[in-house]
Amino acid sequence: MERFFHPEIECASREEMTAIQNEKLLSQVKHVWENVPYYRKKMEEKGVTPDDIKSIDDMYKLPFLSKADLREAYPYGLLGAPLKDCVRIHSTSGTTGKRVVAFYTQDDIDLWEDCCARALTAAGATEEDVCQVSYGFGLFTGGAGLNGGSHKVGCLTIPMSSGNTERQIMFLRDLSATIICCTPSYAAYLGESMKEMGLTPDQIPLKAGIFGAEAWSEEMRHSIEETLGIKAYDIYGLTELSGPGVSFECSEQTGMHINEDHFLAEIIDPDTGEVLPEGTEGELVFTSLDKKAFPLLRYRTKDICVLSRKKCSCGRTLIKMAKPRGRSDDMLIIRGVNVFPSQIETVLLNNGYQANYQIIIDRINNTDTLDVQVEMTPEMFTDDIGEITARQKALVDGLKSMLGLKAKVTLVAPKSITRSEGKAVRVIDRRKI
Repeated sequence: MERFFHPEIECASREEMTAIQNEKLLSQVKHVWENVPYYRKKMEEKGVTPDDIKSIDDMYKLPFLSKADLREAYPYGLLGAPLKDCVRIHSTSGTTGKRVVAFYTQDDIDLWEDCCARALTAAGATEEDVCQVSYGFGLFTGGAGLNGGSHKVGCLTIPMSSGNTERQIMFLRDLSATIICCTPSYAAYLGESMKEMGLTPDQIPLKAGIFGAEAWSEEMRHSIEETLGIKAYDIYGLTELSGPGVSFECSEQTGMHINEDHFLAEIIDPDTGEVLPEGTEGELVFTSLDKKAFPLLRYRTKDICVLSRKKCSCGRTLIKMAKPRGRSDDMLIIRGVNVFPSQIETVLLNNGYQANYQIIIDRINNTDTLDVQVEMTPEMFTDDIGEITARQKALVDGLKSMLGLKAKVTLVAPKSITRSEGKAVRVIDRRKI
């Protein structure tokens, strides 16, 4: 039976949710106008005042915010509450430019943890469960968000953080953890490590996992579910909006329900900024409806996806976002072709490989090159040149069919690609170095 953390919200009618959103949006626009001079200036430049926003139908009148704005306004330019009312910061794991620093009041943290509690409950968590949080703690939002959500559900919470895989597995088994929260690449690594230890899925107490913070394919989901003997749920979030829990999967696993009483979603054309009709693929834009310390209006996420209000078997009426197909800024343009790493991962997993790979792009003699380095599984590993050549050709053909361009494929020995305990480094683009 499906469980809900806030049934009155998660199963609200469209009319009820629209009323909540309208009330919160008008209050939030006024709050930002009065407390965030940086955004007020953007509104003034566009000729918009709070009086012009009567409902969510007027969203299109408001200016966008982008990561460039967050860097320009660093550190305090988008702060919407007095520092004395702020109790925490988190920061992005970005590697270029200034990091994004997000601020939280205690109310902001409570709302965020409620969102994570909804995600955990949708994955079957109750006060009877043991939840091992193996996301990183510290400035990264993953650990703190799921830790707080787990507390709200009433689970016995193990705040493991990432790394120290032997200890992770020891605690999973000794404390009979039933739910694990981490990145999908680390979940795959845990499964690989347990298999090497001779553990079968029925010897692992886990029943569910909540995985996010990086892109992962349906094929990777099935691989993790098979290796760990669990149901694997997706969770989505951004430090800029709070962290994980902006949206989450339910038992149907056909997209992630957005906590739309807190986050208002739009889909826009990434080139023109025009709002697109529901069901159209485009760039996801979010507005924080009630976060006070860092209240972002119309923040461009760069994630490419689709929104849907199709009725869900779980009973939730919250709008769904499809798993992002990629990011407009992570999209690789190789010899004029748009390529998303998730497309490459799909081909590899469909051909029986694990999600241990690296994509290396270079430019030689003014021509882009694409080299996909793929780990063989221990069962595949061989010194038979003929077999390796045949396997490489099969992947080259599969990638050409998927991408529309030819890639070089290099099969490498098991365990030869460095494992990540946080976000996996999948792409090395030497054209930018």
